[in-house]
Amino acid sequence: MRIEGKITSWNDGKGFGFITPNRGGKQIFVHIKAFSNRNRRPVINELVIYALSADKQGRPCAVEVIWADAQFPLPTKQQNGSLSVIVAALFFAILGVSVLAARISPWLFVLYLVVSLFTFIMYAVDKSAAQKGAWRTKESTLHLLSLAGGWPGALVAQQKLRHKSRKQPFRFVFWVTVILNCGALGWFFTATGATTLEFWIADIVQMGRRVWPAVSHFL
Repeated sequence: MRIEGKITSWNDGKGFGFITPNRGGKQIFVHIKAFSNRNRRPVINELVIYALSADKQGRPCAVEVIWADAQFPLPTKQQNGSLSVIVAALFFAILGVSVLAARISPWLFVLYLVVSLFTFIMYAVDKSAAQKGAWRTKESTLHLLSLAGGWPGALVAQQKLRHKSRKQPFRFVFWVTVILNCGALGWFFTATGATTLEFWIADIVQMGRRVWPAVSHFL
């Protein structure tokens, strides 16, 4: 028997929540593994259709869960993430031109590239964990990576991997980190910012030269 209900509680970090049946009654426990489409993350107040079962302790739980709109999907445009790739490529193109014009340090370009690649990998790892019901990466960690310059990689990952692309609170904070990072980058284009960046890079290089002999000793 298929039952209609609404997701009234959901912990995305732990991968479980509760469904309230439309016909009334007690809330039903539901785990992310019960959903037929795990590429789509549950959101509170979404309508779902499920079958009723019981766990090992005999407690009622939902299984074979699908979204109500999956039966009659609305026509939507195909989104393959091409726009996000274009935006990321355009951003790095601007950085590259700025490096050639000696407006910013090449190290800044390398930093953005490395952090973006690492952020993309972290999104991929988090999506894999979400599908398996394993331990998730904290959203605050993903936001910090975006703020540190990994937002181009995060933008591509959200669209290409279909991860964190539907959760509006997360998306809002993500765009805030993009604005803050771009604002800081704009400051580096000023005379004061460029001078400060050169001092930071010099300090990092000097620190690396001091630490490297000790590190290489253990390699």
